[in-house]
Amino acid sequence: MHNSPNKNEDNFYGQELILNLYDCDLTIISSEKEIKRFVIQLCDDVIHMKRYGEPLIPHFGHENPITSGYSLVQLIETSSVTAHFSEYKKSVYINIFSCAWFDPEKTAKFCKDFFKAGHVTSRFMKRP
Repeated sequence: MHNSPNKNEDNFYGQELILNLYDCDLTIISSEKEIKRFVIQLCDDVIHMKRYGEPLIPHFGHENPITSGYSLVQLIETSSVTAHFSEYKKSVYINIFSCAWFDPEKTAKFCKDFFKAGHVTSRFMKRP
């Protein structure tokens, strides 16, 4: 894996962080401007990945209140950041995959703090 501090991980392709954030601040998760600010700060300042193009942040799924909300897709030169925002459940579901190393604990804390989540669950995987 590119830039890994652990030389035993040279043969890994990458890593993936999956976050479920609950009891989030509704004003933040229902704002396209805030979601864009989130992904720019995440990529530039937290995981240090080069963004490829502008983020896609459509609001859709309106036929069901559970699925209604923003989704985010941000390509990065080492893979992607995706997220889905449920205004009804006040929750955010984030996947960060990269073939370059990033700090999963620092990343999870940033996401929790940004969305003012009351509770977070996470799963971290190395991808061989």
